[in-house]
Amino acid sequence: MRGRFITFEGIDGAGKSTHLDWFGEQLKSRSIPVVCTREPGGSDLAEQVRELLLHRPMSLETELLLVFAARRDHLERTIRPALVRGQWVLCDRFTDSTYAYQGGGRGAPTEQIATLESWVHPGLKPDRTYLFHVDPAIAAARRTQARAADRFESEDDAFFGRVAAGYARRVAADPDRFVVIDGTMSVVAIRELLEKDLASYC
Repeated sequence: MRGRFITFEGIDGAGKSTHLDWFGEQLKSRSIPVVCTREPGGSDLAEQVRELLLHRPMSLETELLLVFAARRDHLERTIRPALVRGQWVLCDRFTDSTYAYQGGGRGAPTEQIATLESWVHPGLKPDRTYLFHVDPAIAAARRTQARAADRFESEDDAFFGRVAAGYARRVAADPDRFVVIDGTMSVVAIRELLEKDLASYC
């Protein structure tokens, strides 16, 4: 049987990455084999592209193409082989991020993103997506406390407001796939919510 593909999404500072590894441990406790990965990245080549995307200035078109180039290698070397083996894949970001960041945030036409999506991974989408939502100002304060900003994290609140709106459009288009989580809730409350949702399909 094909494994399941679960993604964690949200603007930088929303808190999604805090819970992904914990979610993986919950799967292991149920004897479910799991692979935890991320985008951009998740394979040797894609991790090299990640460094370019996070730290080198570039045009929107170059950024968009690099995102999908990294995704293709990630799919070939990590995601698809794991799913074929029957493992579950937990991924920190996937194509919803592209629609939100390059589309909503930077203004790339949705049609361009959809064309690249249909070419790079036709027919593959996550089985479940957890979207962590917080106000951009709260997320900005968290990022400042956590680390030095990369090229995306250094954007202003208006940019992240557009990214959040891009995510909202994704939820509206595919509501059954998404679970929207209030990222300002306590860690305990969020994990109780995640565990309850996991129990509904595991």
